[in-house]
Amino acid sequence: MMATAEQPKLIVAADAEALAQAAAERVMARIAANAGRIAICLTGGSSPKKLYQLLGGAPWRGKIPWDRVHWFIGDERFVPDSDPLNNMAVARATFLDGNAPAGHIHPIPTTADNPDRSAEAYALELQAFYGSESLDPARPLFDLVLMGAGPDGHTASLFPGFPAIEETERWVVGVPKANVAPFVPRVSLTLPALASCREMLFEIAGHDKQAILTRLFNGETLPALRARSNGETVWLVDRAALPEGIRGPR
Repeated sequence: MMATAEQPKLIVAADAEALAQAAAERVMARIAANAGRIAICLTGGSSPKKLYQLLGGAPWRGKIPWDRVHWFIGDERFVPDSDPLNNMAVARATFLDGNAPAGHIHPIPTTADNPDRSAEAYALELQAFYGSESLDPARPLFDLVLMGAGPDGHTASLFPGFPAIEETERWVVGVPKANVAPFVPRVSLTLPALASCREMLFEIAGHDKQAILTRLFNGETLPALRARSNGETVWLVDRAALPEGIRGPR
């Protein structure tokens, strides 16, 4: 079945290792599909760590055309880049540093006075890369956006009930506080900016994600369910996270 903006595609992996392998294959497929400049939006949290470890090692590292790929991130904790909680710092340490040209790594700046200023700065960087202040549905900002789902149904740093989830104009917003630990301010891309991609790939693994996946698969309109690509949306789930008796997202 072809996925649309209304219907995510569900892929079930045997375990977390198989899930990371499948995710790496999808990353490479999106890279192969674009002969020009490539933009990939990374995610933080625990879900992508195995994927990042794969991309930083053999044989995957040698397959990536590093000189053509630009790496962005969907959200960031408003902490210094030297802080272990910094999402892009983890990605850099795991696979970007030493592989990607420094100018191709685009972290969310966290040295501004507050998260709102940081959001404004990152929006300007994204718009400069894209070449426009408005998104064209026919020309995606990203080739691939990696996503996760938190225990409360948040994705990126878009939390249930927070005004940021309803933003339609801005590309990036400051989030004054988080619903879940670590309880630090955040900066997050908005749903429209995240949607501007050829593929949005959720990675969801582990038995502790079964409860939130049950809610999402039952159609509860949490941010992780509302996040959809204008192109293809894929939920890559391992068997430990898959709710019993539920075939996939509605």
